[in-house]
Amino acid sequence: MAAASAGGRSHPSSRGGEATRERGHDMRRRTFLTGLGAFGAMGLVGCGSKSENGYVADPGSLQVYSAQHENLTKAWVEAFTAATGIKVQVRKGSDASMGHQIVAEGSASPADVFLTENSPAMTLVERNKLLAPLDEETRRQVPANLAPSSNAWTSIAARSTVLVYNTAKLDKADLPKSLMDLAGPHWKGRWGCAPGGADFQAIVAGMLAGQGEQKTSDWLDGLKSNARVLQNNIATMKSVNAGEIACGVIYHYYWYRDQAGTKEGSANTALHYFRNQDPGAFVSLSGGAVLARTKKPAEAQKFLTFITSKAGQQVLVDSQSMEYAVGSGVASAPALPPLDSLQAPPVDPFTLNSDKVNELMTDAGII
Repeated sequence: MAAASAGGRSHPSSRGGEATRERGHDMRRRTFLTGLGAFGAMGLVGCGSKSENGYVADPGSLQVYSAQHENLTKAWVEAFTAATGIKVQVRKGSDASMGHQIVAEGSASPADVFLTENSPAMTLVERNKLLAPLDEETRRQVPANLAPSSNAWTSIAARSTVLVYNTAKLDKADLPKSLMDLAGPHWKGRWGCAPGGADFQAIVAGMLAGQGEQKTSDWLDGLKSNARVLQNNIATMKSVNAGEIACGVIYHYYWYRDQAGTKEGSANTALHYFRNQDPGAFVSLSGGAVLARTKKPAEAQKFLTFITSKAGQQVLVDSQSMEYAVGSGVASAPALPPLDSLQAPPVDPFTLNSDKVNELMTDAGII
């Protein structure tokens, strides 16, 4: 991870004084983190027994806590059970809430397997020493450049950062050369994103790892001043398609899925890939791991071995999720530019720091 600048973020006295700002920052951060923890507990409490939302963990089934897309998780589970006869029960949630819930449950968690959309939630669980070592067979099935250096978990899919733009509002020659350019005044009111979601926060985590704290903090200030804040990736894409903004930062697969269907949300748009190891070329890895306290270690390891195998990765491709396959020897959907052509920045997913991202985004007044 790139080192933070020695000066850190500047807090001029003209904005109310350093001490006052620090007190305000601490209060906002405590409020945000408390709320996040409460959200996770509210959505996922009571594992192993009937919870407030009616979930009952079946002790005879492998328990998979999944923040991955429901259709892909369902396809993997059905194929795995058909191949092995092992029953699987899935508990759904978001990256942040599920990661914090597993940490809160600790050794009492009934989770056997954890699947994420982005890696920061996985590294949160890993840093709390709650993951079991992966079987060597699983690790061999995914290239080393698509796995964390810690080898505590594996990638199971990948998604690329892209800029979706309205072709009537922007010519190719006028597109930003770097994601960092969007912080400049030229782009004020012309772009949008969904900073409240785990997808966008993973992109910021990649920026933090590659660019350092000061540049990331400055960029977030520019986002606060310039960008339209939207609910999610789909809302961002639709806003661009409608011409409400000229461009937006999303993950690639939302656009490709819409293009493969009615094109209702993307007909007036195209994608721009930043490449050149730019922060805007960040590739986020979805993670899969076995929990250290699982009561079904053999079955849990077998599940991860299956979904990273050629058969399991082909399930991903056939699901039309339009995410990238990461298993060796499996080609992603033909519509996608090859993963190795994206020239992503060399960011080790083990270094992605979700807590620091939350702090910086809260300090910038974005979340």
